[in-house]
Amino acid sequence: MARSKSSLGFLGLFGRSEDLRSLDKALRDADLHPRLVPDAVKLTALTLIKDAKGEEPSPDDYRETAALLGYCALGREAFAAANGEEAALAVERRIEAALEAAGGLDANLILLALHAALVHPGVKEAYQLESG
Repeated sequence: MARSKSSLGFLGLFGRSEDLRSLDKALRDADLHPRLVPDAVKLTALTLIKDAKGEEPSPDDYRETAALLGYCALGREAFAAANGEEAALAVERRIEAALEAAGGLDANLILLALHAALVHPGVKEAYQLESG
């Protein structure tokens, strides 16, 4: 089956693809403005989601991706203030599990954020994250 293509649009003539709009909305909902995340990172994240979850990601897939990226970019305090303590703890469990497993969607998203220099210094320190 042919993979559906994510699209940024072209010169304002064509709109962004539905999956990119869904991820942008999920990022906003997680209190991370989509413009703070480079389009290349969003497109790569969409590819990772589709590789792990299938060609038609669910709204939960977008929310979970945005929560992880939001936590990494905003840091614990800002993420918890915007999303609640329970959401912060849930993401922290996901980060710990991803680091322990050293693979999977969450580990790849963390690595993507790390290489894109989107990870908050406090998160880097707390989880001893390094790129290279």
